[in-house]
Amino acid sequence: MRRSYEVLREIALREAGISLAPGREAMVVARLGARLRALALPSLDAYVAHLRAPGGRDELVHFVEAISIHHTAFFREEAHFTELAEALASWAGKGRRSFRIWSAACSSGEEPYSIAITAREALGERSSDMKVLATDISLQVLDRAARGVYAGSRLKAVPEPLRRRYFEACPGSRDDLFTVSESLRKHLVFRRVNLAQTPFPLRGPLDAVFCRNVMIYFDRSVRQGIVSEVERLLRPGGLFFVGHTENLNGLETTLLRRAPSVYQRAEAA
Repeated sequence: MRRSYEVLREIALREAGISLAPGREAMVVARLGARLRALALPSLDAYVAHLRAPGGRDELVHFVEAISIHHTAFFREEAHFTELAEALASWAGKGRRSFRIWSAACSSGEEPYSIAITAREALGERSSDMKVLATDISLQVLDRAARGVYAGSRLKAVPEPLRRRYFEACPGSRDDLFTVSESLRKHLVFRRVNLAQTPFPLRGPLDAVFCRNVMIYFDRSVRQGIVSEVERLLRPGGLFFVGHTENLNGLETTLLRRAPSVYQRAEAA
């Protein structure tokens, strides 16, 4: 199994930029359990053989989804949303009317919807030309995000006035389920993007990029590629948010540290 795990580590790094740590075979086997059952494969060795067989590339998407981390929450790392709200209000006060924000690892949607709520509240009537691009490598979580249906327990971090404004109880549901209102949903666009493959299929300029708690799973070359692309896409003065345990140390960048885990492209001269 160890040899097969090393092959999977190579595939994960090559296809998705994900650096699986040595000695984590048991964790990977657990995450791939559903795929082994779906394919009626008895072992990790058999799964590697399947990936290498003709037609095995079709399974790569499922493999990457299985080993990816998708932990998220509404308004996670709340200080970032305060920072975003202040920046948006400042830009709007200077006459800007169009706003574009990218949630680069959106998972099941809590982050991009939190971004959209923050922007709507900060911009008020000026939010009509505001879009949030939400991307992920996993088609499965993108589908969940686009549906925008959440259990009431997932909305505990959403202040009650905002919950009433932007979420609606699912009609006919016996469960405690809520759906994102159409007034908020219209600001979001969902698309699959692999952060390990540059250049990104995006056009700037962007006002802000959220790429949080994902770069820690990538090796340095992939992190450098992400940061270089973010620099390309950000407008002067635009903001780049990373996770609270992440930083840009050791990477080549002209982005300036504005606050803990918040970076900014320098304003135009």
